[in-house]
Amino acid sequence: MKIAIMGAMPEEIEPLLSYMKDIKSFEVANNRYYEAKYKGLEVVIAYSKIGKVFASLTASVMIQHFKAQKLLFSGVAGAINDELKIGDLIAATKLCQHDLDITAFGHPYGFVPEGKVFIQSDAELLFLAKEVAKEKNILLKEGVIATGDQFIANLERKEWIKKTFGADALEMEGAAVAVVCDAFDVPFFILRAISDAADMDAGFDFDKFLESSSKISADFIISMLDKMV
Repeated sequence: MKIAIMGAMPEEIEPLLSYMKDIKSFEVANNRYYEAKYKGLEVVIAYSKIGKVFASLTASVMIQHFKAQKLLFSGVAGAINDELKIGDLIAATKLCQHDLDITAFGHPYGFVPEGKVFIQSDAELLFLAKEVAKEKNILLKEGVIATGDQFIANLERKEWIKKTFGADALEMEGAAVAVVCDAFDVPFFILRAISDAADMDAGFDFDKFLESSSKISADFIISMLDKMV
């Protein structure tokens, strides 16, 4: 079985590579991909760069070119659910595109004809993640993740997304990956560490958080691979 593992930024995949053996690097469609082995599993790892277009491109290459059969995504997200705190891990139950808007033609937000407002995550991978969280004694929260090609700093806009989609967290890649995986019938799982929330203080260091959270997320993803083995 071949597993794809994605992040949006280099920091999100670097810890994963340290677990791998027989790493080979490839340049495809102006991006770098790493094929490797992990305990008998074939793995392809890449960071997409930020945003829906790059995420879609990278997921498509992993599935079409590298023949990935499952896809795991690890990264950071902002909270819009008040119960989420900095450092919490959230697994997407379903994902939507909050910036997709053709309501002028009578469609709901997040919808285009022949598309879906929400795409469901794979139930088996979610179950696997919950088993890992239980064994590691980690609180893994579940919820709706909303994706858009915007960093949302406006509180009013955050509340609108929360109300319109019932969303718990915001990021810039997940739903695009979900659309690609859904189209190719590839099971996927989206894991996010909360990087900003209502309780954050002025002294918060994002770069330091990204480094530490990437290691925690990588360890979690590796534990999921252990169960697949």
